[in-house]
Amino acid sequence: MTSINTGPNPYAQLGSAYARAAATQPSLANTLNDAENGNPPDSSAATNLTLSAAARARLASGAASKDFTTVTAEARSALDALYAAAKVEGPIGTDGKTTVDLSSLDRRSLFAVATNNGGKFSPDEQKAATTELGSRFDNVLAPAAATSKLTGDFSSLYKAALDYLDGASDEEKATVTWSAQRAAVLKGVQATLQNPAVVPDIANDPVGAYLSQNAAGDSTATQNISTVARKVRAALDAQAKAATAAGKELVYDPGRKTGQQADLASLDNRSLAAISLNQDGLFSKLESFAAKQLLASRSRASILAALNQSQTSGDPSQLSLGILNTYSSMSSEERQAVNWTPSFRDHAVASYKSTRQILSMLRGG
Repeated sequence: MTSINTGPNPYAQLGSAYARAAATQPSLANTLNDAENGNPPDSSAATNLTLSAAARARLASGAASKDFTTVTAEARSALDALYAAAKVEGPIGTDGKTTVDLSSLDRRSLFAVATNNGGKFSPDEQKAATTELGSRFDNVLAPAAATSKLTGDFSSLYKAALDYLDGASDEEKATVTWSAQRAAVLKGVQATLQNPAVVPDIANDPVGAYLSQNAAGDSTATQNISTVARKVRAALDAQAKAATAAGKELVYDPGRKTGQQADLASLDNRSLAAISLNQDGLFSKLESFAAKQLLASRSRASILAALNQSQTSGDPSQLSLGILNTYSSMSSEERQAVNWTPSFRDHAVASYKSTRQILSMLRGG
């Protein structure tokens, strides 16, 4: 379980502040509609925005999204359901550790809890939500930071942070905290484009803060692989029991025409690695083979995604960068299961560096 930091909640005063700030913000949807209709944006607006096609698509889909009051009410109900299932009364136990897993709540719901929107959440709930939000940001930075240390290029780390911040809801973007962090990260992006090998010294920089706190590497505790194996064994046994109750056999071969196919798609990569490696002998050969095939398929998909990014961006170094980010996000067991060796990593590092050098020469750098 995670220990909760009981220090000041950086979001504590932001719930009511959102309502005030939102009232003074121009509508992004209206701004885009005006632009597409040939009407120039209001020159008095405080901020000029440039949105990608993906961002425009997200904005369009968000037009019909739930209002914040509904999100808040649903977050309240979700927390209560978690407590009932875990048979606890709150998110933090007497030992200061979390009693429930908040990973099922999306970022907007967590923000509603962290800011105590509508006065519906306790101080402990606000702390737990704030901790979960911080963990999600750290989880985005961790593989990018590891990759940056391999390549000596911190520009991709700042780009990852900027992408995460830009994925915030309108409520979060209306806060002073978000604005200060984004301004600092944007300065970091610009600075590392000029000098990628140096982490800039910028006030309010969450990337710099992360790196200073994790100077020796990611210190996040990883659950023992044997514990992971036991949990996933129990999950598969539960699937088998449900299949038997329905008069069917749980099967792992996609080619089988009879039986109930096991659901491995819902498992994370480390669980699949535990089945594939089968270090404790808990799984059958069929189970291990099926897990290995799915894990290999996900690895290929990550490489193809990196290749697509390099092609669409016109930057061939994005292929090696994407591979390195995937490598950095893997546990040692995942790497072993798909045979992503240190030698493979080193080849990707060399490819990234040489490609960046060639691009710099072509640009006259």
